Formats: sequence, C-alpha cells, structure tokens
Amino acid sequence: MSKIIDGKALSMSIKEDIKDKVSAAVSAGLRRPCLAVLIVGDNPASRSYVKGKVSAAEFVGIDSPLIELPESISNEELLAEVRRLNEDPSVDGILVQLPLPGHIDADAVLDAIAVSKDVDGFNPANVAALWLGRPCFVPCTPRGVISLIESTGVEISGKTAVVVGRSNIVGKPVAKLLLDRNATVTIAHSRTKDLASVTRQADILVAAVGCPGMISADMIKPGAVVIDVGINRTADGRLAGDVDYEGASEVAGYITPVPGGVGPMTIAMLMENTFESYSHSMVAPGLEEMS
Repeated sequence: MSKIIDGKALSMSIKEDIKDKVSAAVSAGLRRPCLAVLIVGDNPASRSYVKGKVSAAEFVGIDSPLIELPESISNEELLAEVRRLNEDPSVDGILVQLPLPGHIDADAVLDAIAVSKDVDGFNPANVAALWLGRPCFVPCTPRGVISLIESTGVEISGKTAVVVGRSNIVGKPVAKLLLDRNATVTIAHSRTKDLASVTRQADILVAAVGCPGMISADMIKPGAVVIDVGINRTADGRLAGDVDYEGASEVAGYITPVPGGVGPMTIAMLMENTFESYSHSMVAPGLEEMS
C-alpha cells in the first residue's frame, strides 16, 4: 500500500515558514510584500482559484489586492493595467488569472508582465532562464511537484523519471527540473506508442495530461513515486486525477491524492515566489537570506 504524499500538510508548513519571514520583515520596519491579482470576467472556476490564492496571501501576511476587470475589457486596456502594476514599486508580484476571454491576446499579456514580478514564471524570459539554468521564477506547479517528490526522501538523482504531458505550464518545466536533479527523463504524451511500457520504467511518474484515470495500476512500476497533477471534473461532479488512485495506491511506493496533493502546493509556491521577489526588491540586510 502506498504512502500518501500529503500536499495539504506540506503546503501548510511552507506557508507557516513564509508567515514567519513576513512577520520578521514587518517587525524590522519594512512594508508587507504585495501580490496583485487580476481577474477578467466572471468565470466561476477562475474565481474559485483566485479566492484560494488571495486567502493564502492573507494567511502569510502578503497584501493581495484583487483587481476585477470586466470581460469586455480591450486588449490594450488590460496591457495598460499590467504596465501600471509593473511601474508600481509597492507591487512585488503580478498574477493574471487564466484563462482570459477569447478576444484577449493572452501571450501578449503574460509577456508584458515585468520579469522581476512574473511570479507565475510564464514570461518568456523566465522560461528561457529556466532552460538555460539561470536564476528565474520557477512556475508554481512544477516547483510544487519537485517539493512533493523531495518530501518523500527518495533521491531523484540517477532515477528514471517519466512525465506524461508536454504542456508549457507543467509537463515541460517539470521535465527540466527533474533533469536538473540528474534524473533520466522521458516526456510521454497522447501520441506515445505503448504508453504503458514507458510508464512502467518510471521510478518517478508525473501525470499531467488532463484525462481522468488515464494512468492505471498496471502502468506503474511497483514502488514508484507517483505525482498526479490532473484535476478533472467527472460526469457526476467529483474531482478526479489523471491516475486511477484506488488501483495505483496498491502498487506505488508514494502517491499524491486528488484533491489534496499538487493543488495546495501550487498556491504555496506562489507565496514562495512572491516572497522571493519581495526579498530581492527590498534588498534589506538579511532579508534575501530568508528567501
């Protein structure tokens, strides 16, 4: 039977640590960190995600003004709002909640966020820096995935890792982070022939494909670390991951649940990235060492 990797508990530990750091900074006479959150329109799922992020910021002591914009906003008006936040020295991080309405050029909006405030790690300059091994903001979900793996105590170096999914937001950066830690990495996807034969080689298996229950127990190497990034809504309204949890938990050595695995860690890493941005911008003695 697998050991459950408790993302809720790990994320709470991380947030408690950030809370202590923020408190120490404020006690030293510094302003609070600030994460500006922009949401366009009234997408219920987006509002739910934003609520979780703003709540986490409030918990750790990060100011998090929520900027609600109408769905009818023009591309140029949204870009102007991003530029305004770029120029505001009191703002450490800018988050534009996705998806954006169809008439908005999402790439142009994400590209417009200042690299130093791009706490989601989506700006092409941060993406390039990640692949070049230079300092950057690591995207929150991939950073959380690595933290979850490391929390098991399993050494990544030398292991065979398989990432199922090749998105720019999760699959590709997770693969790069695993490669940086000296894993031998395969990226698999919907066109991979005999996917099961590939996934059964994995000491570390990351499922990030967006298909409920796609990874069954017979596709998992006994004792593997299994990280399920998928969050899918089934026909009966339940949340389900990309991994058949019931079957997989009989085979894997470690496994994340859905919900309660990767999701909480994504938000915790957003708080980490925001505090790191704050630390760099304040350049206060001892503050950067906290991050």
